[in-house]
Amino acid sequence: MKKIRIGTRKSRLACIQAQMLADYIETYCEGYEAELVTVMTTGDRIQTRRLEEIGGKGLFVKELDTFLMEGRTDLSVHSLKDMPMEIPHEIPIIGFSPREDVRDVLVLPRGIKEYDYQGPIGCSSNRRRLQLKDIYPEAKVKTVRGNVLTRLEKLDQGEYGGLILAAAGLKRLGLPERISRYFTVKEMVPAAGQGVLCVQGRAGEDYGFLRGFFDEEVRECVAAERAYMACLNGGCSQPMGVYAEILDETWIRVLGLYYDDKSGRYGKLCVSGKRSEAEEIGISLAQELMRTVKIP
Repeated sequence: MKKIRIGTRKSRLACIQAQMLADYIETYCEGYEAELVTVMTTGDRIQTRRLEEIGGKGLFVKELDTFLMEGRTDLSVHSLKDMPMEIPHEIPIIGFSPREDVRDVLVLPRGIKEYDYQGPIGCSSNRRRLQLKDIYPEAKVKTVRGNVLTRLEKLDQGEYGGLILAAAGLKRLGLPERISRYFTVKEMVPAAGQGVLCVQGRAGEDYGFLRGFFDEEVRECVAAERAYMACLNGGCSQPMGVYAEILDETWIRVLGLYYDDKSGRYGKLCVSGKRSEAEEIGISLAQELMRTVKIP
């Protein structure tokens, strides 16, 4: 019996997500057993400052990368939206899970049915902040850090009047009843890779036994989304979003949000194209949005 050690962050949500892969291995991969290895990342330790102030998304993966490269783990499981654009060649992403609900949602304190403007909306990204201006133009927005359960605790204690969270995380935690409002992907364009888990391994090793866990359609969508972000050099501090979806056997549609920090202008645009050209479509969408937003 070969043991597969799966690296994950220590939060409850991260462990639930890693356990999804562990359960697949235990159920479908004869001759293998799985073990979770929890790692405290820099992003988890620093809870008082905004991510863009302390180094961005890479702070959630650095320690896990070290464990994987040093052979202390065999795989890492991440929320794809937390992954930086540049991935070390030694530890490539080897596949993507099926996608959970991609939408962002509003969560209100228990017993409250509608946002009443009595407290600020807790928000963790500039992407969400920017789009909230159109949805709740009079709302005050306040930075919130911590894992999902910590944020919910702050909400219910009265520190916030609402939170913007990802539906995927709440559903995986078994808390869909906390969702007060779903935003459409047009109202709030999601982060690249939102709702998708990615699995990292070591270059040159055979991970064929995981083939059934991975989703080919998601791989195509992710290719478009990450190409879009790479073209824009989009990092954690820039309010950008993108969402790709498969339309049929041939076509894919990609929706993008772009913000120009020099002019303060931003725009949303949607394009469609062939699935076989997913990356090219993501790049062309980014280029077209840049031209559109920067034209006075």
